[in-house]
Amino acid sequence: MEYTKLGNTGLDVSRICLGCMGFGDPGRWTHPWVLNEENSRPIIKKALDLGINFFDTANIYSTGASEEVVGRALKEYANRDEIVLATKVFIRMHEGPNGAGLSRKAIMSEIDKSLKRLGTDYVDLYQIHRWDYNTPIEETMEALHDLVKAGKVRYIGASAMYAWQFLKALNVAERNNWTRFVSMQDHLNLLYREEEREMLPLCRAEGIGVIPYSPLASGRLTRDPETVTHRSETDQVQRSKYDKTADQDRVIVERVAQLADKYSVPRVQIAIAWLLQKAPVTAPIIGATKLSHLDDAVAALDVTLTAEDVAFLEEPYVPHAIVGFN
Repeated sequence: MEYTKLGNTGLDVSRICLGCMGFGDPGRWTHPWVLNEENSRPIIKKALDLGINFFDTANIYSTGASEEVVGRALKEYANRDEIVLATKVFIRMHEGPNGAGLSRKAIMSEIDKSLKRLGTDYVDLYQIHRWDYNTPIEETMEALHDLVKAGKVRYIGASAMYAWQFLKALNVAERNNWTRFVSMQDHLNLLYREEEREMLPLCRAEGIGVIPYSPLASGRLTRDPETVTHRSETDQVQRSKYDKTADQDRVIVERVAQLADKYSVPRVQIAIAWLLQKAPVTAPIIGATKLSHLDDAVAALDVTLTAEDVAFLEEPYVPHAIVGFN
């Protein structure tokens, strides 16, 4: 395993992050492909055995069950001091006017609930899951700063927003001498590269670590377009992101396959290797529901793409509509 700093911090994270949306309770989540605790634990253990120390979940995943499963597994299998544990806040967790969002009340309530589910006194990276249009960013940033000062959170990060919003948040923190975001979890892969226009240059300039979600485009970069899987049949979020551009994206998927043949590796390794060479990407967030998914992802660290390979993969891309911000 390779390790690197998360942005401009001194925090060492594995170059592969395990995304934990697929762990929890399918009965408490809209995705029927989610693994229950019994089937999740071997994957978490395998990730640790491979040297992965970076785990990303959210309070909304299986409405809390993901945090519970991950927390119990890490407590049994890992040294907490070496684990970088990330979770998120924003999406509705209960009915009522204060059941969602990034108000001071919501943040203070949800962090305590997340800590209880995770079975830990602190999280290493606490991320705002989306931009809250109904709460002043000043209120959100001060609340997050107070969590850091209280010792409940070590670092703060953001996810899925426009570059102007992210810059506004960074400026508010700097102007008030509050804790600054250190990471951006954004939607980035070979089929969706809109983040390269403004967000990635901003993150490079500001020393922000980028931890992309959906690095394999929900698996579409890893198989022929005609191949059907349980997830492809049941994941409506995936379909909303990629179905409209499937015809345009087909040539990119084919080029991934061609390079995989050239290097005699699975397609997943080509897709991840492309992300790993792109500054300022720190660690792609890999969702794994099989042990082999982890082996393939970690093996991508040994794949080096040439400049010609990168150009070959990128050349067919056409602009896409913005998705993932709501």
